[in-house]
Amino acid sequence: MNIGELILLKNNQLIAFNKLPGIPVQKDLTEDKALIDLAEIYTKAKLFVTHRIDRPSSGIVLFAKNAKSLANLNEQFKNRKIKKTYLAVVKNLPTETEGELIHYLQKNAKKNLSYASDSETKNTKNAKKAILNYKHIGSIENYHLLEIELKTGRHHQIRAQLAAIKSPIKGDVKYGARRGNRDRSIHLHAWKMTFQHPVSKETIHLVATPPDDSVWNAFNIISNGS
Repeated sequence: MNIGELILLKNNQLIAFNKLPGIPVQKDLTEDKALIDLAEIYTKAKLFVTHRIDRPSSGIVLFAKNAKSLANLNEQFKNRKIKKTYLAVVKNLPTETEGELIHYLQKNAKKNLSYASDSETKNTKNAKKAILNYKHIGSIENYHLLEIELKTGRHHQIRAQLAAIKSPIKGDVKYGARRGNRDRSIHLHAWKMTFQHPVSKETIHLVATPPDDSVWNAFNIISNGS
């Protein structure tokens, strides 16, 4: 893998990559090489994680090059100033072709799972409110492509919320898919990100092409936004 080919943005403050599925953003229990390790070797500098995407998913990952830029981006995330759009392939189309999903998510750290509830009860007192908007944008044979805009950033949010409406992501056996993908990936892709440059204040728009596999390629015209 040539990590240089995965770069989406590079300047004095930031560097962004189009992460491949199967690579963790940071070291996990497997001790496999993480994206941040590879990126630091490439840049020969210390980098700071601004956000994460799940190991089996793919798409945009943004690192800061210094503490000041990290603090600025953390503030943008906190105030929901950063827009993140995902693509997800599902076998079961949601009842409504577009809409807003609101759930309360509880994380089980031991199982590395999040459980979604429709309402807040005393049994979910430690749950975090999770909101996303989705829209059906295409279908091929037995699969459907959803465009998803995150309104909150919770652990496994998209995976848990889609599973809660019986539309698990293709390959995501952890959240109810019948079969896994051969490479253990899931068809969830961090597609677009819009944010303000921490120094110049310029609006930055990033777009990451989905991985080169038969399912994503079948949705190629749609997923490239053309």
